[in-house]
Amino acid sequence: MGDDKDAYSVEEFCRRHGISRAYAYLLWRRGEGPRFMRLGTRRLISREAAADWRQEREGAGQKAA
Repeated sequence: MGDDKDAYSVEEFCRRHGISRAYAYLLWRRGEGPRFMRLGTRRLISREAAADWRQEREGAGQKAA
């Protein structure tokens, strides 16, 4: 999915990472979701925050194994 977006909506982030919107909000409630910024009522996840979140999740998976 080569795109040049600097930030993703919650829907775009979820689609790109194969998770549901409900699960994303559960992760945020548990303090495990990606960093985000607010623009009015919108929540956006930067490309860098998404990459950092993936690295954190990969590290968490290795610790559990």
